[in-house]
Amino acid sequence: MPFTYTVLCSPVGELKLVANGARLAAILWENDKPNRVRLGPMTEDPDNPILVRAAQQLQEYFAGTRDCFELDLEFSGTDFQKKVWAALLTIPFGETRSYSEIARQIGNPTAVRAVGAANGRNPISIVAPCHRVIGASGKLTGFAGGLEAKELLLTLEGGEWSGVGKTGDLFPD
Repeated sequence: MPFTYTVLCSPVGELKLVANGARLAAILWENDKPNRVRLGPMTEDPDNPILVRAAQQLQEYFAGTRDCFELDLEFSGTDFQKKVWAALLTIPFGETRSYSEIARQIGNPTAVRAVGAANGRNPISIVAPCHRVIGASGKLTGFAGGLEAKELLLTLEGGEWSGVGKTGDLFPD
C-alpha cells in the first residue's frame, strides 16, 4: 500500500504526517535528515482518516488539552528498534527517562548507545515520545527535531526546562 501524507503547521515547525493505509507510519520534521526514516513513495492525501485524526490530536496536544494519543501506529524497523519504540510509549506524559533506564526496561542494560541510536530513528516522533528521553545527567541530548523543539515539548508537558515557554500563537499560519 502506498504511503500518503499531509503537512501540519505546529509550534515546532512543519510536521509531515505519513500514513500507510489506516495506520500512522511517521511524523517527520521540517528539517529532518534524509533517510532518518526510510519510507516508500508518497502522495499527498489530507483527507486520509488516520492523518485527519493524527492532525487533530496533535493540535489538541499542542493546545494543552491532550496528554495521550489514540492512534493506530505502524512501526517499521528492526526488532530491537521496535522494543525501544514500544518502551517510549510507556513513558507517562510530563515524565522523562534516561537512555540507560530504557535499556534496562527492554532487558538489555548494556545497550545504552544502541537505545540512543534507535531513539534517534523513531519514525513517529511526539506520539512515540522520544523527546521524553534525556541524558543520565538530566541534560537534553540529541533530537531529530532539534533541542529547541525538544525543550518546547517538555515544557508544554509541564517540565522544568528554561528558555522556551508557551508564548504567542501556538499554531502559526
